[in-house]
Amino acid sequence: MHPSQARSARSIPIARPLISDEEKRRVLDVLESGMLVAGRQVAEFEQAFARYLGVPEAVATSSGTTALEVALEAAGIGKGDAVVTTPFTFVATSNAVLHVGARPVFVDVDPRTCNIDPQAVADAVRREKASAILCVHLYGLPCDMGALAQIAEQAGALLIEDCAQAHGAKVRGRPVGAFGRASIFSFYPSKNMTTGEGGMIVTGDPAVAARARVLVNVGQSTGEDYMYETIGYNYRMTNIAGAIGLAQLPRLDGWNEIRRTHAARFTTAFAALDWMMPPVEPAGYFHVYNQYTIRIPDRRQRFLSYLAEHRIGHRVYYPHLVPHSPAYRRLGFGGSYPVAEQLAAQVVSLPVHPALSDDDMDRIIDAVTRFPG
Repeated sequence: MHPSQARSARSIPIARPLISDEEKRRVLDVLESGMLVAGRQVAEFEQAFARYLGVPEAVATSSGTTALEVALEAAGIGKGDAVVTTPFTFVATSNAVLHVGARPVFVDVDPRTCNIDPQAVADAVRREKASAILCVHLYGLPCDMGALAQIAEQAGALLIEDCAQAHGAKVRGRPVGAFGRASIFSFYPSKNMTTGEGGMIVTGDPAVAARARVLVNVGQSTGEDYMYETIGYNYRMTNIAGAIGLAQLPRLDGWNEIRRTHAARFTTAFAALDWMMPPVEPAGYFHVYNQYTIRIPDRRQRFLSYLAEHRIGHRVYYPHLVPHSPAYRRLGFGGSYPVAEQLAAQVVSLPVHPALSDDDMDRIIDAVTRFPG
């Protein structure tokens, strides 16, 4: 595409939620009912999401961040506990650890997958006598759950999954979210499905689920109104969000297949480009491509400017490591994470969402393959 044509072309967004008449109808039903707070729609969404993953329990919350905070507390993580996690992710993951009084222990990541490195996890769990491992399935690619589960079991540590970017992802046929003592999902608009804003805790442990329900509902006993078992939070999901989730969930697998088709087309088109590295999908792993994230060893800034000129949405997830941010440095964090630091300087995410048209895909591929390099 000629530069003058690129400047006049429609912008292709990095993410776009798909909202149909079904979502609108369900939301209108809630509005007309007058029952806007957590109720029937939320309960039905919890049950449907638990069935989708094949887990016994699901507890809806107001966001992925609140889900993670409650999941940690409900699983028994608290003051003084060390939680091994990744420095290369959204800050909410380790913020939740701090909010429950625990201490995040950051370790480096695998250079191929961008996910937490199991050997680094094993070393840190032994060194810190960690109470939990909090893994993040970054960009929609599962972590090495076999290795992490083994490490957790041998050390007597809890395994907690942050699946905020990985709805429907699998490891050898088993869905993410089904490995940990507790796991969480986010339904922010950029995720593989959305409720506008919202989160979900899933667990196979009835005690964790029961504790989570109390914490989400201001600490109130489920058996008696205005009787409070603990100091809880108002982290409930609204019926509006639950209604949207009920409409979105049946279409999740189809949307994921579109993402995977788009990703496969990108990977094929970019195979001959020696200035970039496309994402990987190890054997036995089912990547759901919340983001299609490439690596550019150099000239990234020129590429970002080039994409902007061609009106192609893009983001860098993530340009800075969490422990290097000012807020964390003030708390005494920092450290060296060579692989994660290299990734932060190289990664770029391209649009891969199911709202992309064939013309959008052609434009993205044409622009990227024509980049001067």
